[in-house]
Amino acid sequence: MTQRRRYSREFKHEAVELARNPSISVRQVALELGLNPNMLARWKREADRDDTPAFQGSGTARDQELAAVRRELARVKKERDFLRDAAAFFARESS
Repeated sequence: MTQRRRYSREFKHEAVELARNPSISVRQVALELGLNPNMLARWKREADRDDTPAFQGSGTARDQELAAVRRELARVKKERDFLRDAAAFFARESS
């Protein structure tokens, strides 16, 4: 089962601003951003409502997401280096 993607408030606002451009359709903006066009249209409707602030969800901020990606990259690099060293060791031992 796939995990539901969460988008930050900033991402949603930027996507809605792009969708408000009259020279490009909401569908084109959505496809370029990798979103479902219906989702972007819903975000646009939500942003246009005056009664409540838009996008109060629990999406992660870009800085938090970037930090998580950097931690993951560091972990993967350590695993790669360990496996490379182990393969070199076993290659020397078997010679």
